Amino acid sequence: MSLPSRTESHFLQKQARGQLQVRTAAAFRNLVQEAGLAEAYALTDVVVAADAGFTDQASLHVSLGATDPPIRLRDAQLAGINASTGHGSSDLVLPIGGGLGGTAPRGGAQVLASLLQGDTIPLAAIGEATALHPRADLHTELNLERIAGGRLVLHRGISENGVVAVSSGEGLSPSPYGPLLGPYANALYTCGGAGSIGLTMPALSLLGPGSPVLVGGAIGWVIGAGSGHQPQVKRQASGHATSPGCCAAVSVDLHALQPQWVRACFFEGHGSALMVAMAAAVPLIDGVTAQQASLGDDELQAPVLDLSIPRRLKPSLGQASYGELLSGQLQLPGPQPHRSLRCAPAHSPQLATSLAAELVTQLESGTFPLRLPLRPLSNRPSLVPLEA
Repeated sequence: MSLPSRTESHFLQKQARGQLQVRTAAAFRNLVQEAGLAEAYALTDVVVAADAGFTDQASLHVSLGATDPPIRLRDAQLAGINASTGHGSSDLVLPIGGGLGGTAPRGGAQVLASLLQGDTIPLAAIGEATALHPRADLHTELNLERIAGGRLVLHRGISENGVVAVSSGEGLSPSPYGPLLGPYANALYTCGGAGSIGLTMPALSLLGPGSPVLVGGAIGWVIGAGSGHQPQVKRQASGHATSPGCCAAVSVDLHALQPQWVRACFFEGHGSALMVAMAAAVPLIDGVTAQQASLGDDELQAPVLDLSIPRRLKPSLGQASYGELLSGQLQLPGPQPHRSLRCAPAHSPQLATSLAAELVTQLESGTFPLRLPLRPLSNRPSLVPLEA
């Protein structure tokens, strides 16, 4: 179906006049079913898609003010969690994941959550004494007000699709998404399906360096291709990836994050992680983007992987449709004995839905910037195996 294309000025002018027609991905799909694609396209300028998944591939960057006498940080701990130094005389980088080695289940994710809740946390640091930075150690306390600047960097912020995690092992197997019970007793799926960003916008085609996204309730920015970026994966005829595919890294101001959309968690046997809600605007620039955004859960698929195998390439057990996953029961594909697995989301549909509604409001009011990418994400894959 040929539909008229739209330019960036079309969207900006309508937004400036307060006439921008914005719908969530679910509302747009419902309108397509009721009125057809052409009518839904005419009545919709922008579709909003959202995710709220777990990640430990993130870091908290903190800039501290100068001390007197000055200190050049060599070793530092925030709330007992090791932070890396050497990024400037008083800049720290705290990994969000990890935390398995301590006496309490705590990592960088929990430190970030404490700061967002308004708590005060201890800072202990050793200085690398120089003529201009003679201070040898520093012991103080920090809260958001005492941190000069900070950013949360999500190195794998937005993925095009997710996976369905299962385990062939006996008993409980730890995973980045929660415990898996085996052999083949439960399944965890990491993507929300048709309403997710990557399955509403295949190849993340309308995101690029500098694109705005709503991250944890704050305006964040795509900084480029993310960790594990794989643009040349297998795709359906519609262009939708059948595996995680493209990935975007995202940065957001620490002080603007809203705690109701950022949750710390800890997975036994794996460590800390964050659940971060993110929402993106998908301008319907032509009939292709509208058709891609209209596909439902029964038409989209994710790979089923055995995460109990500690190898780079996990055994694939075939594909599962999101319609089946959302039903709560998965018929295990592949050559395994026929069995039905209980499946559950390794993400939060509730947080994704609430942040999508927030972005709809901001787009309609003009408080969220709307722009098409100046350039697309890199076509070079960032997942290059290390051979040793």
